[in-house]
Amino acid sequence: MRRILFCLLLSYPFITLAQSNNAPSSKDPHDITITGYLQTQYQRAQSEGILSYSGGDFSENSKDRFMIRRGRLKIDRVDKYSNIVFQLDATQNGVALMDAFIQLHHPDAKDFQFTGGLFNRPFGYSIVYSSGYRDFPERARVFQTIMPRERDLGAMVSFDPQNKALSFLTADLAIINGSGYSSRDYDSKKDIVGNLGFKFDSLANKKLHIGFGGSFYKGSVRNDTESYYTNTAGGFVQNTSPNFVGYNAKRDYFGGNLQLQYDSNLGSTSFKAEYVGGTQPGVAKSDKIPGTLASQSFSTQPATDLYLREFSGYYLWLSHQIAKSRFTALLAYDSYDPNTNVKEREIGAPASNTTAGDIKFNTLGYGMTCQINGRIKLTVYNEHVVNDRTQLVDYSDDLKDDVFTMRLQYRW
Repeated sequence: MRRILFCLLLSYPFITLAQSNNAPSSKDPHDITITGYLQTQYQRAQSEGILSYSGGDFSENSKDRFMIRRGRLKIDRVDKYSNIVFQLDATQNGVALMDAFIQLHHPDAKDFQFTGGLFNRPFGYSIVYSSGYRDFPERARVFQTIMPRERDLGAMVSFDPQNKALSFLTADLAIINGSGYSSRDYDSKKDIVGNLGFKFDSLANKKLHIGFGGSFYKGSVRNDTESYYTNTAGGFVQNTSPNFVGYNAKRDYFGGNLQLQYDSNLGSTSFKAEYVGGTQPGVAKSDKIPGTLASQSFSTQPATDLYLREFSGYYLWLSHQIAKSRFTALLAYDSYDPNTNVKEREIGAPASNTTAGDIKFNTLGYGMTCQINGRIKLTVYNEHVVNDRTQLVDYSDDLKDDVFTMRLQYRW
């Protein structure tokens, strides 16, 4: 038993490539199964009351906190024709529904599967990659912004060939509300999202594993006012007409991802990267809307003028499981530029209509995990967050918003 557990720990980084939230705990037929994980953590920020993508903003007069980051309880069942998945998240803030979907398949056509309900948007790699298996504490800032909470309501068709000749290929195509977790869809338009993935598990004498893919998101956001702003070099231009009430602003993304793993006597080294760019409807920063949320996707109808921003973002994740030990070293870098048409020194310039919602952020993360046993993992991680100087009063210098995290996770 110890030898089996030890082998599982050695192969842990690549095993996680297959851990998708849009799936039951096992594809083999089984009666009701309950699985889940609990993440409890301590965090210390560089300053009190910072806005943060490391588990949420800090309270106004606090830079230290203990919290339950995630408390997931997943119930699933698989039979000959269907799967059902129901997942809750319980933290100090209450209990929330995370997943609730039914998957249909035919035993004579196992390549295809239909999913309906609340599920992860099938975009890229990190969105569907379970937080219970991810080595890094959080997803990159860009994905937390354009796809907060990762889920949406809709229907999806998936292609997962059972034939070994095509087993390297997977594809998903979904139609969703576009309003995410919201209980109400605020317009009649629906968004379309698709993903195409490739995976090769046994190259170079089974030491090299490669995965890559591409994704797209085609959607819109309804404008509820007579004006909206379009992105130009150096700022925004206002467009005004009574006809713009009910105008559907383009919300389009495209992305690519890559996963590499090489196994050697020195341990397993894993490199993962993902890029996303496109057009994101947002709003201007205001007293009620912090700059960090100005470009975030909407769960309710935006009450102010829309700002159409051309954006780009990416992350680079490097992890190395040290020899035959339980320790994995982590190094990450991510970048998110919500407005690629404006330079940081131009933000806040007169008549530019730019706000804190246009500021670019880069994050360097580093730390280590210890797989204490098959169920318990300890993570120690620090994030150094950098923003360039702007003409805005509150952003004339780099914010002091680094965050240190120590997390203990238990899976069952």
